[in-house]
Amino acid sequence: MTVYPEKITFREMRETGTRDVLVYCRDRNCSHRMTFNADCWPDDVRLSDIEPHFVCAGCGKRGADIRPKFSQARTGTG
Repeated sequence: MTVYPEKITFREMRETGTRDVLVYCRDRNCSHRMTFNADCWPDDVRLSDIEPHFVCAGCGKRGADIRPKFSQARTGTG
């Protein structure tokens, strides 16, 4: 069984003002990804806690890489 690094909690993510997550298939050959709102998970759950439970809609393999969807930084002066 593969062990992945422990990630932040949904509470920590929400404290940054981020409410959406990016979900990537763990299979690098698939590259299927999606974005969705994460309000359905409790604050004390870690992103890494739910990763093994995802099944890719593209290839059917289990496991995901879940990351906060931070807003894009603005550059320049105007």
